[in-house]
Amino acid sequence: MEKVIQTLKRRDGERRIPVLKMEIDYELQTLFDAMQASDQKQVEKSKRILERLRSELMRLEA
Repeated sequence: MEKVIQTLKRRDGERRIPVLKMEIDYELQTLFDAMQASDQKQVEKSKRILERLRSELMRLEA
């Protein structure tokens, strides 16, 4: 039973990785725009979001 659960989690993770990469790309663009506009509040928000997304990606790729 545990092997079945691990297999299902792996498949979910494999489907999540491409979506996660798109989210990271979008947030990087948001960060770039905020830096260009000198919007420090948005810069900090984007950095926090990117850190969370990076952690999730690292966990899924491990």
